[in-house]
Amino acid sequence: MCIIQRYAFVACSLIALAAGLHNPAGWGSRIYAGVMLLTALGGGSVAARQSWLQRNPPAVPACGPDMEFMLDSFPLTQALPMIFKGTGDCAEIKWVFLGLSIPDWALLCFLAIAAVSIWLVSRPKKAARTGG
Repeated sequence: MCIIQRYAFVACSLIALAAGLHNPAGWGSRIYAGVMLLTALGGGSVAARQSWLQRNPPAVPACGPDMEFMLDSFPLTQALPMIFKGTGDCAEIKWVFLGLSIPDWALLCFLAIAAVSIWLVSRPKKAARTGG
């Protein structure tokens, strides 16, 4: 699950980089912001699930195969439920800062990215400048 969060952070970064290089106006910036919003919500949902698993660990921690093995060995429709089910490994808290674990911090970052994306999608259009 933590790998999926990393991929979501990389995707958000690449979308922001593409938007910055493209410097779109009007609907273009809203499209970039909308795609970033969807990516942040996806990453945030995975972070929320892992955070929940850390607070409510499975009764019997099962160390299942890693994500790469599952994606190579199973079709996506079977691999995704196994990934989101989580394992005992996902429930282990390895680092805490200010009382929050890594998935907690990731969730906060994804929520911040989503908030900025919502602001970019909903902000009013700039008025056209007149020469003068």
